[in-house]
Amino acid sequence: MRTSLLRALPFVALAFAPLGQAALARDAVVHAGTLFDGTTTRTKVSILIHDDKIVSVEDGFVTPAGAEVIDLSADTVLPGLIDTHDHILSGYDGGNPVAERAQKTSIDVAFQGVPHARATLEAGFTTIRDVGSETKVIVGLKKAIAKGEVEGPRMWVSGYPLGPTGGHGDPQNGMSPELDFHSEGRVIDGGDDARRTVRAMQRDGVDLIKIMPSGGVLSIGDDPNHQTMTDEEIKAVVDTAHGLGIKVAAHAHGKTAILHAAELGVDSIEHGSFGDAETDKVMKAHGTYLVPTLLVAETVVQIAKTHPETLNPSAAAKALQVGPIVMSNLGRAYRAGVKIAFGTDQSLAPHGTNAKEFALLVKAGMTPRDAIRAATVNAADLLGASDKVGSVQPGRYADLVAVKGDPFADVTLLENMDFVMKGGEVVKAEGKPVV
Repeated sequence: MRTSLLRALPFVALAFAPLGQAALARDAVVHAGTLFDGTTTRTKVSILIHDDKIVSVEDGFVTPAGAEVIDLSADTVLPGLIDTHDHILSGYDGGNPVAERAQKTSIDVAFQGVPHARATLEAGFTTIRDVGSETKVIVGLKKAIAKGEVEGPRMWVSGYPLGPTGGHGDPQNGMSPELDFHSEGRVIDGGDDARRTVRAMQRDGVDLIKIMPSGGVLSIGDDPNHQTMTDEEIKAVVDTAHGLGIKVAAHAHGKTAILHAAELGVDSIEHGSFGDAETDKVMKAHGTYLVPTLLVAETVVQIAKTHPETLNPSAAAKALQVGPIVMSNLGRAYRAGVKIAFGTDQSLAPHGTNAKEFALLVKAGMTPRDAIRAATVNAADLLGASDKVGSVQPGRYADLVAVKGDPFADVTLLENMDFVMKGGEVVKAEGKPVV
């Protein structure tokens, strides 16, 4: 009989300690049958943990005095997974998206994010980068998770995505001009406006900035092929954000927007749908990550074919144009040596199904090992947090996941996590949530 759940009980008790009560120091050791630490694969390894951090990784099954043993000797253990393109507050329910925009409040959205966060964590994604949510809500959720008031992945958040009047992200698109959808704080026109807004967002608690230099798919009326931000606006955002020590993610479908955003120094291109050999060359030269978001592309195509009425006006037609090309685009970029980070654009597919992206990455031409690296060491590098997450080594958070079998032979095993630990606390054991 496996002992992982039984041995994890001290973690469960700790999770129910009264808020504000000091946690007792605790030691644990994970016996991993096979360990992929983010770089290499080893067998019969012990991961020693003190409180929320990894202390050491030792060969063989060792048991320090007083340490609780978590027996994963029959499993493959990996670093906690990272989704670098998530929208944890958003969810597809088949309703009318225009009506919902007029009816939902920020409070509704906040409550909606709580179960999404728990589902994502249970799926093995111990860290996410949320790249487009209402700033005060997503910063508040991030803080609540960090304090242990809400269960969910550790979060890097961008708050509102920034773009120009009429661009992807302008909430007024397609709406009556007699209604006010509060564009302030998210619509930027000109370099001075961009600089001022970035500074305000950093003050308000974001970890990165998301910009919209091209049109989008799910927005109303704009064209994914068009560059909608000026180079001046893009450069003002990048220079200001980097000066403040935070990164910039750029939603970019069209070739021109990809080229200009990469040349101007953004840290990642999200989607990159209409890239080509020229964009690959520029992104590789600048070290720009591609976050391909294949899962949302596959999902939105299916919705466009079966229930187009549940998408924004014009979105279904754009989805049928963009969706089919993203896989070939990723395969070409990967072969060209562009850096790839895992991201799902989770919002249309159910939260907690993030790992379905792995099979799509492999189908597009990535090896299973490189697909997993995209969700671990590469993703951590894109976050600027390689010293905290994305690998199993001393000093990193004790974020671990485990599956039965070999995910390098069958990457779909990652869709059903047997074990999840975040910061030394067991979230899931024997395939079941720990409550």
